[in-house]
Amino acid sequence: TSVTWLGLAINAVLATGKMLTGWLCYSQAIFADGLHSLSDCVTDVAVLAGIRIADRPADEQHPYGHRRAITLVTAVLGLGLLAAACLIGYRAMRTMAVRTPVPIRVALPLALAIASVLIKELLYRLTARVGRRTGDTSVMANAWHHRTDAFSSIAAAAGLTAVAVGGEKWHFMDHATAIVLASFLILVGVRILRLAAEEIMDRAPDQTMLDEIARAVAATDGVLSFHAIRARSVGDKVEMDVHVQVDPESTVRTGHAIASDVRNAVQQCCPDVVTVIVHIEPTEAD
Repeated sequence: TSVTWLGLAINAVLATGKMLTGWLCYSQAIFADGLHSLSDCVTDVAVLAGIRIADRPADEQHPYGHRRAITLVTAVLGLGLLAAACLIGYRAMRTMAVRTPVPIRVALPLALAIASVLIKELLYRLTARVGRRTGDTSVMANAWHHRTDAFSSIAAAAGLTAVAVGGEKWHFMDHATAIVLASFLILVGVRILRLAAEEIMDRAPDQTMLDEIARAVAATDGVLSFHAIRARSVGDKVEMDVHVQVDPESTVRTGHAIASDVRNAVQQCCPDVVTVIVHIEPTEAD
């Protein structure tokens, strides 16, 4: 969670600076970029809360644990992006036809946009590295939130550069850039919501993990064959079950030992698999 706390601190500073600069310098583009950074603050808080809830042990009301909290947070991140996009787009379109009473002061917003690109891209790389290492989809979604902020800052910088070069006649570019940013945020928000929806629908882990699980089951002593192997993603972890066929003359004690060996073998090769249910069956006679 340290990288998320770092992101929260940086986003708070950037959001405050961009929105204040946008207000003082009459720039819709940098103000819109500031709203996006503010949405990042909200998502950072959501990720921290989600991780804390997901780590709680199972209880009577939640016998399977609280891992779905991460999926819920991922959906909240997507919805947060969509809400920010709608607000940015509405504000830009509403003010595009209104003549700016004071010329846009480009220098400070442009410098802030360029600095934001560098900072947010670095933050994306740090967060994505943690997300890939832990397999936490909410952290990966938050990483993409950082990258979209970098992209939005690039667009803001481009629009402000056009205003600086073209003068008052190009002031509309400030508003047009904000609308482009809103459109881009909608696409990213839909992508994140799709990821959350797939987890809710019990999306299987990647094929590489499934192949590793199959090899571990097949290599376990006492396993003659197996079938009906299933696995699903639950937050940043995986739950699975498999039907294993053993010698029909085996005792209940032996069958139980084989099931335990299968579970240990799977969790040894794939530590993210937290639940392994093994159904023992007698092998069919030829």
